[in-house]
Amino acid sequence: MNNRFLKRAPLPALALAGVLAPPAAQADDPFLQRVLIEGARASQVGVADSAGMGSVSRRQLEARTIYRPGELLEATPGLVASQHSGEGKANQFYLRGFNLDHGTDLRTTVDGMPVNQRSHAHGQGWTDLNFIIPELVARLDYNKGPYNASTGDFSSAGATAIHYSSRLAQDQASLSAGQGGYGRVLLAGTRERAVADAPGAWLYALEAVHNDGPFTRGDNFRKLNAVLRYSDGFANNGYTVTAMAYRGAWNATDQIPQRAVDSGLLGRFDGVDLTDGGQARRFSLSAAWARSDEQQTTRASAYIINNRLELFSNFTYFLDDPLHGDQFAQPDRRVTSGFEASHSWHEHAGDMAWHTTVGVQAQNDNIFNALQHTEARRVLETTRADHIAETSAALYLEQHLRLAPWLRGEAGLRLDRYRFDVRGRDGDAGGAARADATLFSPSVSLAFGPWSRTEFYFNAGRGFHSNDARGVTQAQDPATPLAKSRGMEFGLRSEAVKGLQTVLAIYKLDFDSELVYLGDAGSTEAGRPSRRYGIEFSNYYKLAKWLSLDADLAFARGRFRHSGPGEGERIPGAVEGVAQLAATFTPAGPWSGALRLRWFGPRPLVEDNSVRSKASATLNGRLAYKLDARTTLELEGFNLANRKVSAIDYFYESRLRGEDAARADVHFHPIEARSFRASLSRAF
Repeated sequence: MNNRFLKRAPLPALALAGVLAPPAAQADDPFLQRVLIEGARASQVGVADSAGMGSVSRRQLEARTIYRPGELLEATPGLVASQHSGEGKANQFYLRGFNLDHGTDLRTTVDGMPVNQRSHAHGQGWTDLNFIIPELVARLDYNKGPYNASTGDFSSAGATAIHYSSRLAQDQASLSAGQGGYGRVLLAGTRERAVADAPGAWLYALEAVHNDGPFTRGDNFRKLNAVLRYSDGFANNGYTVTAMAYRGAWNATDQIPQRAVDSGLLGRFDGVDLTDGGQARRFSLSAAWARSDEQQTTRASAYIINNRLELFSNFTYFLDDPLHGDQFAQPDRRVTSGFEASHSWHEHAGDMAWHTTVGVQAQNDNIFNALQHTEARRVLETTRADHIAETSAALYLEQHLRLAPWLRGEAGLRLDRYRFDVRGRDGDAGGAARADATLFSPSVSLAFGPWSRTEFYFNAGRGFHSNDARGVTQAQDPATPLAKSRGMEFGLRSEAVKGLQTVLAIYKLDFDSELVYLGDAGSTEAGRPSRRYGIEFSNYYKLAKWLSLDADLAFARGRFRHSGPGEGERIPGAVEGVAQLAATFTPAGPWSGALRLRWFGPRPLVEDNSVRSKASATLNGRLAYKLDARTTLELEGFNLANRKVSAIDYFYESRLRGEDAARADVHFHPIEARSFRASLSRAF
């Protein structure tokens, strides 16, 4: 879709075209760039297909205070990112009543590349975002619920898509320092191609980070990031080729038992096994291409990703091995490759407009991972070691149709085919096992209105998450290869009051098999069917030209649908409520700033609800001052009230050295103590 079509098409066609434009377009798209930057928040009335769909601009993301890159996803209303270990480990995510562990049921992509890792050594859907450089993010798109035929695996609770810029408005250098041994250096910029008739550009970025955190034994997190991209043209007519490299290493202060803190044996920021930690590497090469005219759009992308992880954890201390301890290693190395291609036709006639998209996706993971018993990172024995080949292909069809100025809809069909191949290695006697599965997933969305700048939505659809190949192919009690979900949602979006954007969603989501986190094993297993009801209420108010307010509230009820004798119906870790309240100040002078209060609601920790986590609230803020037109000094503050609360809680049995028996207890990881970071940035 090029600018000629946008100028000539009537309003209904423009609104319909916008349905697919946000996920695919880049920040340098001439049309979308104007909408996203000139407005403080882009209007979604007449564009979005559901109340759970939205887009967050670069300007909004810059106003957020983030402790770690994974917290960028908290720009999605109702989503919380947490951590229970060292800084280099993937975040924990919570959304729509789910403890999503390290990413299961939350699909995340970066410029079309999948971030979720299937059949991972530590957790299904592992989503490590430490390779993200926030200054390069042009936009974050999100949609919640299984109502989008193009997203597929891991997207039942939601899907987020991070888009990098192809050009920066100005080159920039940044130097940051803060408490807890924090330091960061960034250099990023764009070099235009010299040939006049070929408007290509090179984008580069280099980042180095160190962070100890507040822990007694510092995390000593060392991170190096690099990005190099060549682009020619624009998002709808052009191409990009991108190389990324990331390397990180860290110590980990994992969750600790509450009893040890209560007795004075441990402080809040102490650890039990001081040899926990890990290192990770990620290298990727990707390319994207698009061509558009007045009636059709063709897109294609491909990628190859090399991921490596060495992770050492000890959650139960001396429960299973009183002599050597219970530390275990979960090494994982893989090469992930894949592609996606789609073709769209768009037409209009009077008030009617339609948009048809056919797409194909394929992904292959070649994986070597293991579970090992270790002591001080030295391997004592190998529990299992596997070579996994997991391959999937999908075909999807999306039909958008505007029947009248007040009625539009979308119907989607998706067909997935998976193959799992697991072979024991390194002397493991597990042999070889294979499994395959096919799944058909329909979806439908209807939008009514707008009337008085208010529209209403109905959405229904099926989604799924794939299960770990090792569980799928095990001889005894194999897990369902593809666990199906069924969702339904009613919503509204209103801009009836000048300056106020309001979104309300009421949803239900059923799963055939709930993935349950096992605290003592550091893994997940397929559990009983589950159901969640919930309500989300989001508001953005432009109170004045220099002041905006955000209020995002979400509440959920999660239960197992089947409970046998002695089984409770609560889902451990299922969050019951989250909220974010924020104020952003952008006056005409050199000062700007923001304050953000995040409330993380209570969760049941066991099935019978006899043990629960406490709610927590934290306040973060930022204050910036422009020294001149090109130089900015910024101060960020985290946990400003210095609340002594948990980032995450679990309940399971463990045994400390000197204890004569296992003890069931709450194990927690603390929120970081109050800290500050100062940054000096220079554009050139």
